[in-house]
Amino acid sequence: MTELRLYDTLRRDKIAFAPIDPKRVRMYVCGPTVYDFAHIGNARPIIVFDVLFRLLRHVYGAEHVAYVRNITDVDDKINARAAERGITIRQLTEETNVVFQDDVKHLGALPPTVQPRATEHIGEMIAIIEKLIAAGHAYAAQGHVLFSVPSMKAYGKLSRRPLDEMIAGARVDVASYKKDEMDFVLWKPSTGAEPGWDSPWGFGRPGWHIECSAMSWKHLGETFDIHGGGVDLVFPHHENELAQTCGAFGHDVMANLWMHNGFLMVEGEKMSKSLGNFVTIHELLRGASFGGRSWPGAALRLAMLRTHYRQPIDWTLKALEEADATLRRLHEAAGSPDGAPSEQLVAALADDLNTPAALAELHALRAAGKADRLAASLALLGLWAPALYRAEVDPSLAARIDGLVAARLEARRAKNWAESDRLRDELLAMGVAIKDGKDGTTWELKR
Repeated sequence: MTELRLYDTLRRDKIAFAPIDPKRVRMYVCGPTVYDFAHIGNARPIIVFDVLFRLLRHVYGAEHVAYVRNITDVDDKINARAAERGITIRQLTEETNVVFQDDVKHLGALPPTVQPRATEHIGEMIAIIEKLIAAGHAYAAQGHVLFSVPSMKAYGKLSRRPLDEMIAGARVDVASYKKDEMDFVLWKPSTGAEPGWDSPWGFGRPGWHIECSAMSWKHLGETFDIHGGGVDLVFPHHENELAQTCGAFGHDVMANLWMHNGFLMVEGEKMSKSLGNFVTIHELLRGASFGGRSWPGAALRLAMLRTHYRQPIDWTLKALEEADATLRRLHEAAGSPDGAPSEQLVAALADDLNTPAALAELHALRAAGKADRLAASLALLGLWAPALYRAEVDPSLAARIDGLVAARLEARRAKNWAESDRLRDELLAMGVAIKDGKDGTTWELKR
């Protein structure tokens, strides 16, 4: 069995991956807060952890991998946006989630095993909070329940930040009911139009961090194999998840491995609406921005995978154009994806998802004429998109074209230039474009 070596944020090292149960490899990744269209930075963890999901399925078997990616549908950002638009919270979250699911499908992402919604796990959240109170890690005050950070000696071990940086990073709210300025909210009271549920501490709603602790517990257990997300979630979100889950269940470990993808820039600058470079997946797929054209989801995916997932990435128009052209060349040389992917490509992915090395192997397969192995390797990376990049050709027509191309190559080798030109003109008359390159001759029907 292929050995996977993956970088663990907690240990700051690449380690050999050994699942708790090889018959049920478990991974949790933080999903979207459905109040607005997902931006291209949100697409990075979707794509990165889909590649890992595909690799785990390849190594352990599709039926032996459980991938949970949540949907946050209760959050103060949702409340504010619904009020701003004059619609109900449910209307907003349903509408936004439909767009999100369609966007990630176009990115070539497989559906996770489970996509739990926060609002369907309020009971689990309340249960964890009660456990934390009983263990002395949380306390109720003025309708709120807060996690007591000083009660958890190991707090901060994931992010390894000094206290002053954690205070700044957590955007600490000053409140009279807090025992310590670092304590964070597990439950808070709801009033007016705010969503809420009955609880032992009154009518209210959960804090953000407790939601993922509850959903991962429900679907993957008290401890599991991999927890993933963007590097921006390391603190405070994942640090607080880790503290809550370990405090509630009395373990030192929540996930055996913590994986985080790097930041994304746009044309060398931080993405922001004020700079006018805020780009959503939806806009890229539908031609509403960035180059004045719509982009195939596979091109967006390849542009992401050209950079190693832990490194920062610069999202540029040039990179998109290159990815689109590269996919066309690869598909023109590819055969059937029904066979096995390249062992070298699998080995590259097994080395902490080294996608740049995996992409180099795609080009090597193309140059070597290994058409079926190339197609299967594209499929493993989620890049197999023949409907977008390869015109469907009648088999008898394809066979005739292949014969003419082979005859032309033979004429060229014999330096029979007149016959070579005649065959080229015959192919052009059939609507076939010939491309002679250092890696050989390819053809495609003119679009």
